[in-house]
Amino acid sequence: MVVVRAGLSAERLTLAGAELADEAGFDQVTLSALARRFDVRVASLYSHLKNSHELKTRIALFALEELADRVADAVAGRAGKDALTAFANAYRDYARAHPGRYEAARYRLDPQTAAASAGVRHAQMTRAILRGYDLAEPDQTHAVRMLGSVFHGYASLEAAGGFSHTDVASEESWAWTLDSLDAALRGRSAS
Repeated sequence: MVVVRAGLSAERLTLAGAELADEAGFDQVTLSALARRFDVRVASLYSHLKNSHELKTRIALFALEELADRVADAVAGRAGKDALTAFANAYRDYARAHPGRYEAARYRLDPQTAAASAGVRHAQMTRAILRGYDLAEPDQTHAVRMLGSVFHGYASLEAAGGFSHTDVASEESWAWTLDSLDAALRGRSAS
């Protein structure tokens, strides 16, 4: 018979894992680390989670959902460059505020889990923003990939201190990057 410790649940462990990821890094999230956090034995967590992979998958899904909600709120009612900027800022702000969760959102999911995740919403929102630029295929797919690459690359380099070695403020470069993306997308417009 499995005894379930009062107060523990898969949801509570997922949230605690997400908090741990932000504090220590996603690579430091393990069942052992969570057990220490709750002052329980690792074995007691197995009544809620199968293994560390399930925990990391649950954190990834949580992060994707949380980020999608923030981006959706940011872009609501906006179009064109305003929507692009709101999307990009929400993405970057999330990466800054929740570095471990942001890393978790990049965790490789199996195809079935990925297809049912909020990652699909991210792609849909990106394509919705791009409708304002009137891009035909395959340019729209190229643009989705470009935006994801630029936003992720910028956020990752910034988090690693990659922009702290010059006198030019990261904010200036970010604004320049968004202006350049807008100009590039307008230049590819089908109309």
